[in-house]
Amino acid sequence: MTPATVTLTSLHYVFLLWVLLIIIVMGLRKDPIIPCILGLFSVGWLFKGSIIGGVTTIFNALIVAGNEFWGIIVVISLIVALSKLLTDTGADYLVMSPLARLMVNADVAFWVLGIAMLVASWFFWPSPATALIGAIMFPVALRAGMSPMGAAVAMNIFGHGIALSTDYVIQGAPTITAKAAGLAPAQVMAASVPLAAVMGLVTAITAFVLIRRDKTASPAATLAASIQQPARQLNWVSYFLAVVTPLAFAADIIAMLTLKLRGGDATALLGGTAVILLAVGAVLKYGAEGLEKVTDYVRDGFMFGIKIFAPVIIIGGFFFLGKGELAKGILESKAATGFLEDVGLWLSQTVPLNKFFVAVVTLAAGIVVGMDGSGFSPLPLVGSVAATFGQAIPVDVAILAALGQMGGVWTGGGTIIPWGVIPVAAITGVNPI
Repeated sequence: MTPATVTLTSLHYVFLLWVLLIIIVMGLRKDPIIPCILGLFSVGWLFKGSIIGGVTTIFNALIVAGNEFWGIIVVISLIVALSKLLTDTGADYLVMSPLARLMVNADVAFWVLGIAMLVASWFFWPSPATALIGAIMFPVALRAGMSPMGAAVAMNIFGHGIALSTDYVIQGAPTITAKAAGLAPAQVMAASVPLAAVMGLVTAITAFVLIRRDKTASPAATLAASIQQPARQLNWVSYFLAVVTPLAFAADIIAMLTLKLRGGDATALLGGTAVILLAVGAVLKYGAEGLEKVTDYVRDGFMFGIKIFAPVIIIGGFFFLGKGELAKGILESKAATGFLEDVGLWLSQTVPLNKFFVAVVTLAAGIVVGMDGSGFSPLPLVGSVAATFGQAIPVDVAILAALGQMGGVWTGGGTIIPWGVIPVAAITGVNPI
């Protein structure tokens, strides 16, 4: 069936103008929140024909985007809350200390440190994982002969690069990308496997070779190597959580594979497991006081989750105007169409496109927008761009979306730009530049 001819209206051009301005603002390393809000207001005003309509469009967009993202916000918040409990009990130290003993020399330390960061980031998110790995394994890596710079590079590439750009366990990144692209998270994750393998192997092996060649000593190495771990009050609760927590999440992974749990079901399983472990652990450690203490952990976790996702909700709300199904809810009209979907059809009917061109544009969009230092800010855009090109030419939207996700997360999530690598740079004592 031949798609109907699409004619771009003044409303489409207004929307595209705001998209361009948002990309420029992000490329200048400025927050795009105000342009997104103004874009929602102007599009809503023009579509509904009233200022009140423009104002209500802003709020509707936040509700629609919040509903789309709420599940992943909750699971990340609960995972972070659990990680804080594990740190307070010393269970994190017990889990990681056996790996630390494998660091017999600098070469081995690079891979042990990196893989530990990868696994920890998959399960606990890169930011908590940075604190965890930095506190427990970084001093051991230095004593094994690694330089602080080498350790920082390994932690960034495996944690904020490979782990965050794939996010196969918590599924935050692929969920956001998939929502904007009109796909299931599992489709984006499956398409990202070869991309992640190539990106991960090339960057990790190249970094390993460069670090081996760099034998220069750093004054920071002596200082950091002299840091001793603070005395931890370990007890049976520490050992209990150190055993039960990995087993529980391993059981979740097995259940996901055997029961074919994907997307929301997988997220629900992880979130439920985290909150049970959190509740049980708090009561075991604090007794009756655990009834109040668990509230503090949950509050801290959600403060982290909301802090990370608050701007993403507003950015996502604007770019969700590009998808017809979500645009109808934002503009409160069944007559609303997705602006980017319309643009995609228009391009297919007027401009000759090819797969190479659309791949480069999608990747470039992720990289440019990722320069604001947030790995998640580009995801609504690259998902929408992939869906747009999918309307224009016969191309695998999941692969395009995964490609844009890689570019955005590796750039802004914390491996390329100096203002994105600050967490690891700070904990390892190296210059982020």
